[in-house]
Amino acid sequence: MIMQNKRLSIILLTVALLLLIPLIAMQFTNEVNWNVFDFIAAGVLLLGTGLLCELVIRKVKKTRYRIAYCLAILVALLLFWAELAVGIFGTQH
Repeated sequence: MIMQNKRLSIILLTVALLLLIPLIAMQFTNEVNWNVFDFIAAGVLLLGTGLLCELVIRKVKKTRYRIAYCLAILVALLLFWAELAVGIFGTQH
């Protein structure tokens, strides 16, 4: 039980640290211009990805399948993030 809580703490800490990167960058450059919605969207995507990978780790027994499912989740995150950032699938921003 303690290990599961430790992994959840690591996921939350990692999301917070990743969200600090654009927050700090915004203090030094005008090229990073995130608003509250951007931070919320990024937080939901990162936290959702972390929690989905945690669910896979808890429920899937075979290591090969764990790796495949987590890689698929990460690829989905990257594609969704790229779509939101620049519209790689033809949507206009």
